[in-house]
Amino acid sequence: MELLRSPPPKERADAARNRVAVLDAAARLFAEYGVAAVSMDQIAAAAGVGKGTLFRRFGDKAGLAVALLDTREQVLQEAILHGPPPLGPGAPPADRLTAFVDAYLDYLLEHLDLVRMSETATPGARYRIGAYRFWHRHTAILLDGVPDPDHAAHALLAALAAEHVAALLPELGEPRIRTGLRRLAENHSASPRRSPAP
Repeated sequence: MELLRSPPPKERADAARNRVAVLDAAARLFAEYGVAAVSMDQIAAAAGVGKGTLFRRFGDKAGLAVALLDTREQVLQEAILHGPPPLGPGAPPADRLTAFVDAYLDYLLEHLDLVRMSETATPGARYRIGAYRFWHRHTAILLDGVPDPDHAAHALLAALAAEHVAALLPELGEPRIRTGLRRLAENHSASPRRSPAP
């Protein structure tokens, strides 16, 4: 499976410095005050760049969230593609699916506010993010052989949506959510196999 990413465009040295300064400032402010409490004006001031530079580069706070998450998503994608089993290659698909659900939930809970912002900025934003296409393709491959693996992958990933997990977390807590997601992954893996073609 290949990463569903295009190579980043070449940047001027000053643009690259500004990008790093903005991402560092945003990460620091978000960690200290929470994502919702930090404005784009505060990020621009902390990074030492003009508001216009910030908005031209990232669009809005959701675009900034996507950029901040990019490196973290790449770490998980690399583990899926090249890491040790069961998350990486070499384990049975059902074991890899459960390992993916656990690893993705770890990533999601660590960055819940950022992921939630990136997924809900506009209607359907979650499904336009390149990382979602990667998660979906990986999950569908692991579900190969079940009826309609593409739909099954979307259904499983729906339970991992940041908005959904954030809503359930206060009521159910992390252990129950994790157990339920593992059970859901096991049930998807155990779905009846397609009938062989005549």
